[in-house]
Amino acid sequence: MTDDTAPVYSAFFGVMGAASAIVFSSLGAAYGTAKSGVGISAMAVMRPELIMKSIIPVVMAGIIAIYGLVVAVLIASGINPPPDYKLYKGFLHLGSGLSVGFSGLAAGFAIGIVGDAGVRGTAQQPRLFVGMILILIFAEVLGLYGLIVAIYLYTK
Repeated sequence: MTDDTAPVYSAFFGVMGAASAIVFSSLGAAYGTAKSGVGISAMAVMRPELIMKSIIPVVMAGIIAIYGLVVAVLIASGINPPPDYKLYKGFLHLGSGLSVGFSGLAAGFAIGIVGDAGVRGTAQQPRLFVGMILILIFAEVLGLYGLIVAIYLYTK
């Protein structure tokens, strides 16, 4: 095999990168939404006036899935038929997808746990709201770090 040819399976790694980007980040977003939703439902029994204020963790979890979607679309648009798609590019795309996917999964877990406990705590002590928002921002940034690394790998 010379430098001018690429193996037929080189596109597999790019496709797996795109799939893992959206699958893992969506799993994290779904977990964050579900876990926070349980906390919102429990809190709404005691303090229904705080429901709209408590939606913030759900919105932040949804943003995690958008990170994965952006990277998956970038990767998918860069995949060509195998003679034009080198194995090196496939590995970069796989790494890019795994980067945003796994960091999105971790961020979604963190957002879900903090969102659940945070909205329940805010119902009992309203001064906890600002602390909850700060912790949610730090959890969201974990997904953003993965997006930054993914875009850097994609552009190499």
